[in-house]
Amino acid sequence: MFAGSMCNDLVTSDGAGSNIISGHFDKRVRFWDTRSHDPNANEILLQGKVTSLDLSNDRTQLLVCSRDDTLKVIDLRMNQVMQTLCADGFHVSFDWTRAVFSPDSEYAVCGSGDGSIFLWNAKTNKLEKTLKEHNSAVVSVAWHPGGQYMFSCDTRKKVIIWTEI
Repeated sequence: MFAGSMCNDLVTSDGAGSNIISGHFDKRVRFWDTRSHDPNANEILLQGKVTSLDLSNDRTQLLVCSRDDTLKVIDLRMNQVMQTLCADGFHVSFDWTRAVFSPDSEYAVCGSGDGSIFLWNAKTNKLEKTLKEHNSAVVSVAWHPGGQYMFSCDTRKKVIIWTEI
């Protein structure tokens, strides 16, 4: 398998690791089947460089963060973009900015260049909250597996544990 473009993130969508999804700087999400002898991958072209990928807990949806300042929710059963999450003031500042689903996949969250964290309802596309405690760009967010805490990290190495979400 050779994508021809720098890969920034990948996930495996099945327990066996035979289905690989990769996100690339050429604005493509590629779907690979390692059991196939076909070296080509199915692709979805987006509007910006892909910075991160995250799977929903049931592995039917893929959250894609891209440099066009949007998050896309891709239905993996249909291989198509189902939702676009964006908001005024939301800016993906770096090629390594990470977006994630909550453990129950009800929410999508991503940090922004102004130090804010944007939290969308992944089912309704509605921006639910904007959290602001950082003074520099937030590049990574993560949820506690139980969902009761969220963590964020900015470019100045400040980590915040969010208990009131």
